[in-house]
Amino acid sequence: MAEANLLLEVKNLRKYFPVRRGVFRRTVGHVKAVDDVSFYIKEGETLGLVGESGCGKTTCGRTILRLIEPTGGQVLFHKDGRATDVAKLRGRQLKELRREMQIIFQDPYSSLNPRMTIGDIVGEPLVVHHVGRGREIRERVAELLEAVGLNPQYMKRYPHEFSGGQRQRIGIARALALEPKLIIADEPVSALDVSIQAQVLNLLEDLQKQFGLTYLFIAHDLSVVKHISDRVAVMYLGKIVEMASTDDLFADPKHPYTEALMSAVPVPDPDFQMERIILQGDVPSPVNPPSGCYFHPRCSYAKEICSQAAPEFRDLGGEHFATCHFAEALELHGLRGQ
Repeated sequence: MAEANLLLEVKNLRKYFPVRRGVFRRTVGHVKAVDDVSFYIKEGETLGLVGESGCGKTTCGRTILRLIEPTGGQVLFHKDGRATDVAKLRGRQLKELRREMQIIFQDPYSSLNPRMTIGDIVGEPLVVHHVGRGREIRERVAELLEAVGLNPQYMKRYPHEFSGGQRQRIGIARALALEPKLIIADEPVSALDVSIQAQVLNLLEDLQKQFGLTYLFIAHDLSVVKHISDRVAVMYLGKIVEMASTDDLFADPKHPYTEALMSAVPVPDPDFQMERIILQGDVPSPVNPPSGCYFHPRCSYAKEICSQAAPEFRDLGGEHFATCHFAEALELHGLRGQ
């Protein structure tokens, strides 16, 4: 990509976890949690990353931030006309770059230290990175709490005194403390009630406009992703199988797995009929994935070549990418007009 406004490039990212057995704990295989993943994110946009539980979405996000060490590949962060490979940074350089990239965790309960006050939790990044002290930090924390819709007087309270939605707002405030450019939101609303989900999603959109944020939004709920994302990448068994703009993906999916996910999305229209696609069999093991296309054992369109040769992740036109031998030929059903 030669885009002037490119912020993040992920190239052939891999994360394999060793499988050890026996008395001597010898490595007998690897769990391919993230397997040759590539995508990009432009400044100010939201890329939704979706897929079934266990497909590698969260591992991908944490590997990008180096919360988990990558097995291979590149994570290029663009700043001031230069691209820095996050995977190669160490020590102070990595600490400095982490000011530009933050994460919002899925569980608003376990992500906050119950022994710390809200003021200390939100202000901790400022202390770690030596951004101000004393009164300056307290004033900054008050600004952040106001930005996420909380009363600054809550600073002296503890996490157990807040609801799930309020705790997630605290987590968002903490992520904003260092004025990052990129925020990885790891299923930030999946643990919340539906009514609270809408409030948090609207808050994230407002903050994006206010602070010029860029999001990698990880989720399994396609209706949530459709609401907030500019583009969507679909993961299956550690690989991205399709990526396109949100409108294109929902109207005209090119991969059978995406079609199956679309069929499960509830549509609030009694006149809209969508035939539910029930995938056969279980998700294959990431320790021993199928030959050829990983999805072929569950695909109703599969042919002989699908089990023999792995399809390429290719551009089908208009930056609509898919890994399917028959992407141009299949007549798949999306959510047209919705």
